[in-house]
Formats: sequence, structure tokens, C-alpha cells
Amino acid sequence: MAIDESSSSTTGTGSSTRRLGAAFLGLLHSHVELFGIELQEQKARTVSLLLFAGLALVFALLLLVGLSTLVLIVFWDTYRLAAIIGLCVFYSLAAVFCAMRLRAAIFDESSPFHGTLEELANDRERLLP
Repeated sequence: MAIDESSSSTTGTGSSTRRLGAAFLGLLHSHVELFGIELQEQKARTVSLLLFAGLALVFALLLLVGLSTLVLIVFWDTYRLAAIIGLCVFYSLAAVFCAMRLRAAIFDESSPFHGTLEELANDRERLLP
């Protein structure tokens, strides 16, 4: 009977090890799949943002050229130098404002893979005693 008991405990240990390995692989598979989905979403979002940012930049520059030309034409006879200086000051202030906003956006960015990190944290809490 001692031989039967030791072989059944070895079989039970092997079976539980297989189940643990299968559970681990299942967890790993779901996390890799979630990471892949989030990576695709992030890529699509980035391409879309770059496209619209580029188009907005082109149209904004065309508008600025048109408005600057209009201001210079209107004030050409009377306040030509003041109009040019005013436009330069306005463009400088706008550039500083945009640079500050860009810096804030770069340093305050949230994690792009928030869902994956959250699931890993949940799994760690469930597995640890």
C-alpha cells in the first residue's frame, strides 16, 4: 500500500503542476492578447492624431499668412513699423504659449497601456496571500 500511496501523490503533484502551468499560460495569453489590442489602438490613435495635427498646422499657417498680409495692407500707409512689431510680438507670445503647453503634455502623459498594467496588478493581488 505504501507504493500505491506514493505513486498517487506523485501523480497528483504532476497533475497540479500541469494545471498550474496551464493556468499560468492562460493568464499570459490573455495579457499578451490585451497588450496587442492596446498596441493596435495606440498605433491607430497616434496616426490619427498626427494626421489631424499636420492638417491643422497647415491650415493655421495659411490663415496666419493671410491675416498677417491683411494687417500689413491695412496699416501700410500709417503704422507700417508698429504693425510689423505687433505681429512679431503676437507670434512670439503664441510660440511661447504653445511650447509651454507641449512641455506640459509631454511630462503629464498617462500610460498608454493602462488596461494591461491594471490587469497585471489585479492578478498580483489575487495570487499573493
